[in-house]
Amino acid sequence: MTKQQKHLSRERENPDPHEKNNPIPIAVLAVVVSLFAWAVYYIVTTQHDDDPTLGDRRTLATLQGKPKGATASANGAELYAANCVACHQATGTGIPGAFPPLAGSEWVLGDEKVLANILLHGVTGKLTVKQSEYNGAMPTFKGKLDDNEIAATLSYVRSNFGNSAGPVTADIVKSERDQSKERTTPWNGDDDLSKLKH
Repeated sequence: MTKQQKHLSRERENPDPHEKNNPIPIAVLAVVVSLFAWAVYYIVTTQHDDDPTLGDRRTLATLQGKPKGATASANGAELYAANCVACHQATGTGIPGAFPPLAGSEWVLGDEKVLANILLHGVTGKLTVKQSEYNGAMPTFKGKLDDNEIAATLSYVRSNFGNSAGPVTADIVKSERDQSKERTTPWNGDDDLSKLKH
């Protein structure tokens, strides 16, 4: 390749980029400077005598939340997802041979007082659901959920998964809780629950 050819090939290449006459736009610099000035102003003028334990200006009452039992309307779907879905599944069909279904269950669709007792005290031993026997253990929710929360959970179960039974009220749950407050053990499956039917 001759010198002239090399020179021509160099002329065809684009020059290396450089700032030259294209500095950062004035508008961008103005925005950056004004944001910095606002940040300094905010830091200087913000109160510094707040109690640091309150952090983001919420009151102590807000941080403590509602007292136990003050829930006006519990969300049955959320409670079911948090407490029941692992065993009874999101579809309410349970796990064959291990956990009974809630969909179409005679216990779910039957006497709401019996159903309230199941959640309050739990169940152990043989339990027949839809002509299939289950022999497991369901925990008690007596100390974990209040009356409103148990009622909301039961109402959700009774009106979902193809079920169409009526809601359960917190008064029913409270009444059953009061009547069985001395009980410290779970119900013994079919034997105990069949005696509870009113």
